[in-house]
Amino acid sequence: MKRDDAGDLFGESQLSALERVALQRRWLHLTREVMPALARERGWPVRHDHCFQRILLDNACGGRWYDHVKGRPAYAHASDAALAEAVRLGEECVGGEVEVVELNRRSLGWREGLRSARAVAIHPVKR
Repeated sequence: MKRDDAGDLFGESQLSALERVALQRRWLHLTREVMPALARERGWPVRHDHCFQRILLDNACGGRWYDHVKGRPAYAHASDAALAEAVRLGEECVGGEVEVVELNRRSLGWREGLRSARAVAIHPVKR
């Protein structure tokens, strides 16, 4: 799903209830099963589901997800577009099109105020 398919990144819902449930199921399968299973063989710096969720949601939101998503759990309260973008990024990581290491560096930069956040903002992840 492309960002445009789910509407504005922080706007109102564009998905039907069934589409939203399907998107949330994709999210949970991707972050709880698929990505953790690939972590060791790919040499990713994280292994746990909550780490992948942080990385993907931060990058989908363009900053710390909790500055943009007001409820918990985040995947249930994120906009359709933000969750769709997070799923897309995760699927691209699985497909080898986007590097988890770079997304993690960006996420940590936003969270820790590291200098790398500036460098990452200037040089976005290739899509």
